[in-house]
Amino acid sequence: MFTFGIEHEVAFMNKDGQFADFISTSFADFDAIIANLPIYQDDYPYLRVGDAGIRKKRWYIEGLERFNESGVLINHLSKGIEIRTTPHTTIQGTIDELTASFQLLCSEAASAGFFPVLTSFNPHRTEFVPDPPFNACEEAMLRISPEDWTSTLAMLTYGPDLNISVQGLGTDSVIDIGRKLTYYSPYIIPFSYSSPFFAGDLWDGLSVRTFVRTGVRPATQVFLADAADLQTSNPSLTKLALAPFEVGRIEFKACDSCKDFAIYAGLFALLKGLILDMTLKGRATVPDRALHQESARKGFANEEIAATAREVVQAAQHALGVDEDLRLLNPLWAMLLQRETPAHSMISAFHATGSVEAAMCQTYASLVPEER
Repeated sequence: MFTFGIEHEVAFMNKDGQFADFISTSFADFDAIIANLPIYQDDYPYLRVGDAGIRKKRWYIEGLERFNESGVLINHLSKGIEIRTTPHTTIQGTIDELTASFQLLCSEAASAGFFPVLTSFNPHRTEFVPDPPFNACEEAMLRISPEDWTSTLAMLTYGPDLNISVQGLGTDSVIDIGRKLTYYSPYIIPFSYSSPFFAGDLWDGLSVRTFVRTGVRPATQVFLADAADLQTSNPSLTKLALAPFEVGRIEFKACDSCKDFAIYAGLFALLKGLILDMTLKGRATVPDRALHQESARKGFANEEIAATAREVVQAAQHALGVDEDLRLLNPLWAMLLQRETPAHSMISAFHATGSVEAAMCQTYASLVPEER
């Protein structure tokens, strides 16, 4: 039996048309939105709250925690709001919950003078510089894992975690699936590309996020019960589960954010099919950074990327057989046929308006309340 869940990061603009990030927006600004959103007691223990208590709901503020020399939390730099779903046994159930949570978030954000915009990389800032610089205690925390050390990069990026668990899979099988998805990542992720802006202008490519992130940070991570089974790699492929319900979870982390949640459904179906597939032989413990960067620039315009993406979707389609989730692959086939990604419509909007902000404002326009 499969179990699905998603963590979807949402970026915002404020009522003045300014991108809401860690410089322009405070923790309190976003916390005022979260405060008005409901809490569902039945969600727990399936959603972790964490030591700081920031993750009390299905929505929480995404950012970077700052600590003093004694390790006491003193600040939280905020970049946006993340939505996470509870575990579901169907893809559609996951998408339905995400849609409902997104609509609730949009309504409360509009009341506070914020509205969502699609991007997977901060459209204006090219780096995150901690101010003040990290102290000795913070630097020690950052050295715990390769992902902690590169957490400052995450302050510029927005993207989902697509979570899948399969009942009965052994540790070796879970690791093998993680290596398989890591290998085929550069052919999977163009379906999601949505970060064609950089430093306030159009970038020469489709996904700045992928170009700077994947390879430094993982494409896939798998969660294991026993520390003895962890593998050493940079970035990390394996991670120790912190709760029983995390054991065996496969997190695909390489996609850009999607405004059309049907694309998430298609990607879930694709990943499900790849888990079932026994024909594709590619495996990698760490992502091929150069190949991801080529994918980020060209997407399906690159013949190798397009051909292998087609092979991957066909393998998933064959493995799914008569499964009802087969239909969810249709949006992916349409993009392959047209050789386009979501970033192409954002680029077209930029050419039509001449403005990054105007192009971004069009992304979620049909999904947000009319009064902002």
